[in-house]
Formats: sequence, structure tokens, C-alpha cells
Amino acid sequence: MVAIDPGMKRIGVAVCDETQSVTRALPRIERGSWKKLLIAVKDIVKDSDAVGLVIGLPLESDGSESEMSAEARRMARSFALSLSIPVVLQDERVTSYEAKGRLWAAGASIGAARDAVDSEAASIILNDFITDGRRSTR
Repeated sequence: MVAIDPGMKRIGVAVCDETQSVTRALPRIERGSWKKLLIAVKDIVKDSDAVGLVIGLPLESDGSESEMSAEARRMARSFALSLSIPVVLQDERVTSYEAKGRLWAAGASIGAARDAVDSEAASIILNDFITDGRRSTR
């Protein structure tokens, strides 16, 4: 599985192992044209033998939609048309705050945390998706 945390300037990326027990943040992708983003995500999907793409859905704290929610949904539709794997959305409320906290707890400087927060958030999104799936199958 691959997860992305969509943003207007940067896109966080994470992958998990084939047993879906360990997630790992990858270097973020700088947002540019759709074509460049699609190529970058296709390469990551191929390199990791991913069986699905999870896209973070940034809802408001009350669960309502935001402008970025609409953008995440648009991206999901576009990826679904362009990839041969399932594309799903995962609620990502407060993942960026949790990611910053994890990075600071691990001793990252403010600058290093800023550079890694998007992909750390993608790792949390992916872990949440995997955990939610395990919960729903029990």
C-alpha cells in the first residue's frame, strides 16, 4: 500500500510492507503539474509493488468538508482513472499535528520536522487505514 497526504505545495508519501505491519515515510513530493505527480506516484506504486493507494481526506474537526477535501476527492478520482490499483480515501483529521508531535518526540529539529511532517502524516494515514481495516474484519 501507498499513502499520500495531499497539500497545496507538498505531498507526503508513505508505504507499508507486504504484511501491512510496518509503515515508512518516504521523501515528500513537491506539488507541480498533474502529469509530474502522476508519474511520481506511479513510480512509487511500481517500486513498492503496492496493491492500493490511500489518500488522506482532510475533513474539518466537525467532520464537514473543506476546500482541501474537495481537492483530495478530485485527486482520488483522477488517480482511480490512471492507476490499475484501488484508490481509497482515509479521514486524516489532526494527522499533521500528530506527525509534528512524533517528530519532535524523536528529537527532530523544527526545520527537520517541517521537512518531514507531510510524509510522517502520510505514514499515520496509512497506519490508520490498515488499523481500521483490521478492526472492520473482526
